Amino acid sequence: MPQPVFDARDPAAAADLGSLPEWNLDDLYRGPDAPELARDMDWLRTECAAFAADFEGKLAALDAAGLLGAIRRYEKIQGISGRIMSYAGLRYYQNTIDPARSKFFGDKQGELTDISTPLVFFTLELNRIEDATLDARIAESAELARYKPILDRIRAMKPYQLSDELEKFLHDQSVVGAAAWNRLFDETMAGLSFEVEGERLPLEATLNLLTDQDRAKRQAGAEALAQVFQEHLPLFARITNTLAKEKEIEDRWRKLPTPQAARHLSNDVEPEVVEALRNAVVAAYPKLSHRYYALKAKWLGLETLEVWDRNAPLPKEDERVIGWGEAKETVLGAYAGFDPKMAEIAAPFFEKGWIDAPVKQGKAPGAFAHPTVTDVHPYVMLNYLGKPRDVMTLAHELGHGVHQVLAAGQGELLSSTPLTLAETASVFGEMLTFRRLLDAAPDAAARKILLAGKVEDMINTVVRQIAFYDFECKLHAARRQGELTPDDINALWMSVQAESLGPVFTFMEGYETFWSYIPHFIHSPFYVYAYAFGDGLVNALYAVYEEGDPAFAEKYFAMLKAGGSKHHKELLAPFGLDASDPKFWDKGLSLISSMIDELEAMEG
Repeated sequence: MPQPVFDARDPAAAADLGSLPEWNLDDLYRGPDAPELARDMDWLRTECAAFAADFEGKLAALDAAGLLGAIRRYEKIQGISGRIMSYAGLRYYQNTIDPARSKFFGDKQGELTDISTPLVFFTLELNRIEDATLDARIAESAELARYKPILDRIRAMKPYQLSDELEKFLHDQSVVGAAAWNRLFDETMAGLSFEVEGERLPLEATLNLLTDQDRAKRQAGAEALAQVFQEHLPLFARITNTLAKEKEIEDRWRKLPTPQAARHLSNDVEPEVVEALRNAVVAAYPKLSHRYYALKAKWLGLETLEVWDRNAPLPKEDERVIGWGEAKETVLGAYAGFDPKMAEIAAPFFEKGWIDAPVKQGKAPGAFAHPTVTDVHPYVMLNYLGKPRDVMTLAHELGHGVHQVLAAGQGELLSSTPLTLAETASVFGEMLTFRRLLDAAPDAAARKILLAGKVEDMINTVVRQIAFYDFECKLHAARRQGELTPDDINALWMSVQAESLGPVFTFMEGYETFWSYIPHFIHSPFYVYAYAFGDGLVNALYAVYEEGDPAFAEKYFAMLKAGGSKHHKELLAPFGLDASDPKFWDKGLSLISSMIDELEAMEG
């Protein structure tokens, strides 16, 4: 695997960013050799075996109290195993090319897979309980009734579950199946280096060049990306083919109706709701991305745009690097402006080592907020380079963190929010931060730059992610007909790019390979529509907020605290919103369109 030569002058190490925080994982375990970790592993070995001995073949005969006890024991097991894998995973993502961390992560993944095999019966057997019997048990116990949402989600998979023996086989082999291919992808990506103007840069720093004011640097960055992606294309195509085929096999055995069905079930969202979102966004391409990028070409003095111009700053955009202290103050100030409670929840992330911000050799690219387990706290990962978009990323991931803190009270099984609503707090946090900056804009020129930046972020969140979703739909459909060559996958990628970005774009040679670095396609098939879902939902939600409902903050916090305990229809009802109404999505898209209207008016 090629090793990156990390440039000492990389902007991630620049002194003017200030002191960037790094994770302190001690709240999980104090080290890989911590006695508490060994104790928890031993407890899991004993408890998983005891759980199976106590309950396998007996669930249907349990009374309400017995079933409640079983669920609570199962929940505790999930919490302990989640703590271990959170620790192993976070250490790994800090440096994915460190062999010791990689081995520790892989070993723990394998051990926990083996240890938890006796638990596979639990959800399968729950689904064999007659509806009337389970309903009667739930009616007998308010404490058991609290778990009904998770029981409903488990039972939604009832038509698609396999025999106990096959389910155990799939569970056991997962560590050498999708999980192994995911690790290969992650380690390959983290190990890539890109030569730009005589310097070797890691992926994040190279992608960062695509937002540089200097067009020649943007072009050099894009061409370096294309060259390295092309060199590794056979491997990325093999990973993609294998994972898509593995998914097709499992979907076929489970008799799932479409490649997307498993994602919709896990998201607790109806396929027609996602289809309505997708259709609304695609129909809006001309009035959103096509119209905006035509404006951008005019601002940049270009007849056509290349892919390296998509995220280019505007000609008069402030090029200064935003230090960490200012980023923190901006986001916490925006949160406090909505409600002081939100800033209070977010503040410990900065103070207690819950954020890992610097770009470092081997660190995973991108950003995320990991909830870990409900009796600890979330951790946020960034690759902070001081760009305005990095401030928005901080606001986004911190929104996830606030959501995860609030939802933790639901417990391990009910705290996790389906992806359709998982992006709500993150996108809302971004919107609060954007509005704070917009209100403070000193003049029309500054307002224009802020508006344009927000429109671009929304297009990246809505248009780009739905184009990604269409690419995945085409990819998985094509894979069912046979193995795909790299050229086949490239062609599918390009088929959605021109449609979504519009006629003002030309596409450099090599851009057809850019599908290869998107981790969502590898880790979470069809995840991407959740971003568009979240953005559209928040745009509608923010419109309600701006109408001045005095109880909005109270309702908003209640929605976040609910975690995964309620369906999206129930959570949105207090705001007078309904995502199953096809017209719902037009409300969110019209907000983006109105911002482009304002930008066009500034040209007049």
